[in-house]
Amino acid sequence: MSTAKPVPRSLDSWIKHLDGVRLPVPAAAHEKVRRALGDSRRSLRDIADLTQDSPALALSLLREANAAGNMLSSPAESLEVALSRLGLKRAEVLLNRLPAVPENDIPQPLRQLQLISQHAAQQANGLFAARLARLWQEIHWCSLLFLSPLWPLLASHPELFDTWEKRVLGEGEPAARVERELLGVPLLRLCQALAEHWKLPDWIIQGYRLLSDDRRMLVKALHIARDNGHPLQQTQQLDADPALSRWLTQPGNTVLLANGLAVSAHVGWGDGHSLRWQRLTGLFMKVPLDELQQQVHQHAAHSGRLHARGDLWHPAEALLWPWNQHRLRREPVAAPPPTADALEDWRRHCGELIREPSPFANVVQLSACARDALESGGMRRVLVLLADRAHSRLLAQQQVGLPKEANGLQLDPNQSQVLRRLLSQPGQLRLGPDNMAQFSALLPGQLKSLFPGHHLLLRSIAVNGRVAMLVVADQDGAPFAEISLRAFAKTAQCIERALASFARRGR
Repeated sequence: MSTAKPVPRSLDSWIKHLDGVRLPVPAAAHEKVRRALGDSRRSLRDIADLTQDSPALALSLLREANAAGNMLSSPAESLEVALSRLGLKRAEVLLNRLPAVPENDIPQPLRQLQLISQHAAQQANGLFAARLARLWQEIHWCSLLFLSPLWPLLASHPELFDTWEKRVLGEGEPAARVERELLGVPLLRLCQALAEHWKLPDWIIQGYRLLSDDRRMLVKALHIARDNGHPLQQTQQLDADPALSRWLTQPGNTVLLANGLAVSAHVGWGDGHSLRWQRLTGLFMKVPLDELQQQVHQHAAHSGRLHARGDLWHPAEALLWPWNQHRLRREPVAAPPPTADALEDWRRHCGELIREPSPFANVVQLSACARDALESGGMRRVLVLLADRAHSRLLAQQQVGLPKEANGLQLDPNQSQVLRRLLSQPGQLRLGPDNMAQFSALLPGQLKSLFPGHHLLLRSIAVNGRVAMLVVADQDGAPFAEISLRAFAKTAQCIERALASFARRGR
């Protein structure tokens, strides 16, 4: 079995890896832009407007225009400028290099993040473009592309989005710790480095530099923005700090504000992060909070009409919910019990496991039967790992319901106190909301990324007193159905008997 290729763990290796990712473009948008590039009646503005439907294509064109060989006095701040620098022929050549695929074949996490970027661009257009009319193109395109350093990350490792979203946004784990486990580097630092490497517009780089290196101005502004009900006092505080006042009025801040509003709304409109970004935007625009919120909601609804997709989440959907309800913090619904047909399959697989003499020619056949039994008993995600003789390595043997990264996964038990304990003697660990925080830090990051959620079972199984197999399973992170828990326990006993019978074969 092949070993899964590990993700990079350093900043330089991440940049090299992500720089080579070719972002997929929806086939329909690809064809529209291709035809427009060949139509002499189309203006650069027309072509730029059509490209909005494919943020990945917009990023590719802007990157190419800002590459070292194409640099003029400064990076192109808008797609219209980028197209002018490239020329239509070169833009068409670049377009033909990009993979055009059906929209549903693009990884869902990538499409979800690009939807957030489109929502941010809509907020920027609605809130700031009229106020700063001469800069509207810069505001629009920089807002759309602010999160673009993350797009190749999710194109190549889409499973990271759900894991980060649930752990950081849903469960409130410290972002720095989660990102260190998943990536080896802080996410904002990676975004800043990639934006600089791609020579993206200065407003984007300044936004990441502010978030990762110089939060002093942002914190001071947020402190003043909290007192939104007293605009006169806010003005006096800003007048008393000219440096902060000058920083706050910089037009480049519109890009950060629009993306802060869009990303925080992805969690919930009444979330503390969302309220902070709303207050800061109100301070920037010098409008009361209730007026700002009305505008933000209107622009979100407009974005929903333009960009919403049936299989993606748009925050406009939550505008009808109670103000304090959060999409990622709703009480999970218990997993459904297995059907009668599934339980019949479970009994058949368990019967195979306990047959004497062992019907299995090798461990692969045995573990495949064990996997099928666990799935039939109600487990939605299953990973079966085999331990080597020295208990120095766990190697994935079977999986169901997991991404391809689980195939060939190798874990080092020495790096996890929980794994060492389970390998020392047969046992079971059931994780739930009450003890997840206690044990989460003791589990390998690769394992947690495969099983996001609040409910998880880990069971080690021995043969002749020595642990030979580790089973990890859940019901898509939902609370376990009671009948599935009983089926899991019975299956583990059957696997133990199967291992013992297999070990005796030929004697």
